[in-house]
Formats: sequence, structure tokens, C-alpha cells
Amino acid sequence: MHPTNDPNLDSFIDVDDKSHFPIQNLPYGLARPKGGGEVFLCSAIGEYVVNLAALEDAGLFDGPELSGKRVFQESTLNAFMDLGHKAWTEARTYLSKLLRADEATLRDDESLRQLVFTPMEKVEMLLPMEIGDYTDFYSSEPHATNVGSMFRDPENALKPNWKHLPVGYHGRASSIVISGTDVHRPQGQILPPDSDDTPIFSACKLCDFELEMGFVAGKGNELGDPIPVNKADEHIFGLMLVNDWSARDIQKWEYQPLGPFLAKNWATSVSPWIVSLTALEPFRIEGPDQDPDPLPYLQSEGNWTFDINLDVFLQGENMDAPHKICASNAKNLYWNVAQQLAHQTITGCNVKAGDLYASGTISGKEESSYGSMLELSWKGTDPVELPNGEERTFLENGDEVTMTGYADTDDYRIGFGEVTGKVLPPKDLGL
Repeated sequence: MHPTNDPNLDSFIDVDDKSHFPIQNLPYGLARPKGGGEVFLCSAIGEYVVNLAALEDAGLFDGPELSGKRVFQESTLNAFMDLGHKAWTEARTYLSKLLRADEATLRDDESLRQLVFTPMEKVEMLLPMEIGDYTDFYSSEPHATNVGSMFRDPENALKPNWKHLPVGYHGRASSIVISGTDVHRPQGQILPPDSDDTPIFSACKLCDFELEMGFVAGKGNELGDPIPVNKADEHIFGLMLVNDWSARDIQKWEYQPLGPFLAKNWATSVSPWIVSLTALEPFRIEGPDQDPDPLPYLQSEGNWTFDINLDVFLQGENMDAPHKICASNAKNLYWNVAQQLAHQTITGCNVKAGDLYASGTISGKEESSYGSMLELSWKGTDPVELPNGEERTFLENGDEVTMTGYADTDDYRIGFGEVTGKVLPPKDLGL
């Protein structure tokens, strides 16, 4: 166990037992004061953001990997992530020490504390990295089986390649947005109910969410040099929550033969916090049996599956509070993050710091754990009942979707905060 994960660590900052951000977490993000001001890279503890730029200005990141680098003066995490694993470990170690209850450096310096700590309620969280590329996988076997059963033969729900490689596609990085950003219902070509081959132009009628987790690349690789599966921890900076919004009817018409395009490029929402692999060490568990055995370049060693609870809440315009409609877990992934990265780069594809990789919808075997409206309503045939008497087959205008993720030990909780967004009516195009 890394020393920063010690359950006996306490901070001089008061942290509630159910907080997502104890001293054992220390995630990374980007904040801006709500009243205006400069953006700053930050961490989180309890109900406060921790200004990393202020700590760096004070000379408190003075180890061999970080001294003189000034990476926390940047407006994104990319420069810091590109320093590599040793720098990430050093920063976490220093930050953990500074926040400890028995460490006086920050605790007893009132003027520095004023610069470093800001209540979360007084800041706006922003997208913490510049995303050059985005890949979305399809790595949950229950989800892939459900979709295959709906649209193909239930006896042959998975395509022959599915258990041999992590299926994925190249997504659109420019439309990735931070939690709290509302999204407009997309418009495009869909098939009317009375036609199999003649589309109409329409607003999406089957608007959906997808419960996913993503990992952010840190140190990249040179073009032509694959990242071996057993070196993935040197290149994965951390994990975050992802809602990959989906237009099911647009996708149905467009996806053959090349897969999703407009159905997925209109919005992907992410949580503001990136949680490091080190913070998640206590929650790494043995992955599912993979049969057949993957080819050698995909055979990962050690525990690369994460026991992280994932919940989805829906609140319509006529509802007083959000209602939980899904309870899944990150352990429902067949292909793990090390395998995904190794597969992406086996051709020599180059990865850069800040690149985002999403898992694909994470569904469990129980109906209550299905990670999309497509599955929860079983393609619209079994509506989801809401507390106010309304029903949903897919998302309606005004619906707000909130996803949250956390992992528990007996002593503390490591959380990701939440990723939220509301579906707004389509833009008026004057057509």
C-alpha cells in the first residue's frame, strides 16, 4: 500500500466520513472563482479546493521531479501529466504531507492557508485538460450482450471479435464538456416508423445517456512505439466519470458500416475531478475470467479491475428531487484499462497527455444495473416508472441526468464527485 493511502492518515481540514475527498484521495482539477478571477489547478479535500499554483509559488513542491518545473502555473494539467509517473507520485506525496494533521507547514501559516483553500461552493470547475484525442470503447459484456440481443440474434449477441479485442471507435474531442454543461437535443437523419430505407430530417426522438468511466493518458509514446500492457500504469494518469450522450435513432440509420458518427459527436460530459491510480489502489480487484485467453499483447498481469460504485439519477422538470434509476459498478467491465491502452497503441499509434479513453456503457447483469435508457426501457418496450407517476422510455427535454461514482473502505471513501447535464430542446435551425 502506498503511504498516502494509509487509512490512519488525518488532515487538519475537517472531512466528513462520507465525503468523496478525504486526504487519501487528492484528485486533480481546474477551478475558477465564481466572482471572476484567474483559473488555477487544484486538488480537493473535504469541502475545499486546494490551490496547487499557490503551493508551488510558495516553493513547497521542491522534490527532484518538480523543482523549477512550474507546471501548476499552467491552465491545464497537460504539462504536469506529461512529466510522468515519478512526478505524479512526488506531487501526491508532498501534497499528502502538507495536509496532514501533524504537519505544521500549511496548518500553522494563516496567510498561506488563505491563498490555498477555497470553499468548493465559491468556485466553478472547468475541464482540467486539453483533450487532443478521444476513444470510446465497448467493454462491458452485459451491455454488449443486451444490445446484441435487442438488434440481432440473442443466441449470438456478441460479434466474433468481441472477446478477442477491446472494440472501440474514435470519438470527437471537441464536444467533450465539463459536468454542469447543458446539452441541446441533436438533430439529423432518422428513419420514420413506416420506412426502412428513406430517412427524414428530425430532432432525435431516442435521446439517451451512457454510464461510463474514462481514463486520462499521462506520459505519451512516440509514433511507432506501442505501450506494453504491463507498462500501462506509467501512462495512465487517472480515472474520471463519463456520460457519453447518445442519439439512438440517428445511430440506427448511420452506423453501418463504419459505426457511430453524429449519434455520439454532439456531446460527451465528464466529471471535473481526475482520481489517480494510486488513490484507487485499495479498490483494485481480480478481473473477470477471459475466455478465450487474449493474445499475448493483451494479457495483463495484476488486478486491473476497479470496485467502484456507479449510480445514475434522473430528475424531470416536474420532479422535486433526483431519482436513482441505475446502480452499476466499474467491475462490470470485461476489458480493463491496461488492455484498452495496449490495444489502442499496438499499431504504434501515438498517445499524448490529456487524451481521453472511455469504457463504453457499464451495465451489470441485473436490470437495475443497466447503464442506459436503451436497456432500462428495453428499447422502449418497458418504460421506467418515476416517483411522480411519469414514465420514461428515453430522455425528454428538461430531464437532468446525474452520475456519481465512489469506492469505500471501512475507513474512508474515494469519490469522483458527479457528472451532470440537462437535455435542452433542439436549436431552431429555421428549416
